[in-house]
Amino acid sequence: MMASDKLIRAMNEQVGHELAASHQYIAIAAYFDSEALPRLAHFFYRQSDEEREHAMKIVKFVLDVGGGVAIPDVPAPRTDLTSAESAVALALESEENVTRQIYDLVDAAREEKNYIALKFLDWFLDEQREEVATMSALLQVVRRAGPEGVLHVEDYLARAGGPPLDSAAAAEGA
Repeated sequence: MMASDKLIRAMNEQVGHELAASHQYIAIAAYFDSEALPRLAHFFYRQSDEEREHAMKIVKFVLDVGGGVAIPDVPAPRTDLTSAESAVALALESEENVTRQIYDLVDAAREEKNYIALKFLDWFLDEQREEVATMSALLQVVRRAGPEGVLHVEDYLARAGGPPLDSAAAAEGA
């Protein structure tokens, strides 16, 4: 096996974290869908898909290094969203948590001198830099727009590049 049992356990735990993030993004997307904000909904449905893809990358890595996959229980997402700002702030908090979790994996791989795992985790470090920057910028835009200007955020996302969507298309990740 090309990774220790300890590192495999940590990777499996991260699969759970990524799936939890995916579920949280579905809850955030559903909030925006219920508020008739299709671009924000689509943005977060897409984020959910990405988090699931991250989980699958880790599953594949665990299998490739000869480990066994053991997906942990995933906690229910928060659904107490009351505003665009609270939803996006929660997304940023989630990305910051995932970043710390990836750092912990990097530390574990470095401690074991597992260069294969370190190389694999480099992609996640770049991804987290991008995700935190994206959520920080979106939160800035939401705060600038204010509670009464959330439709400006929809326009911002339209200018950032995205087709007009209906709820069903957003839910399907179109």
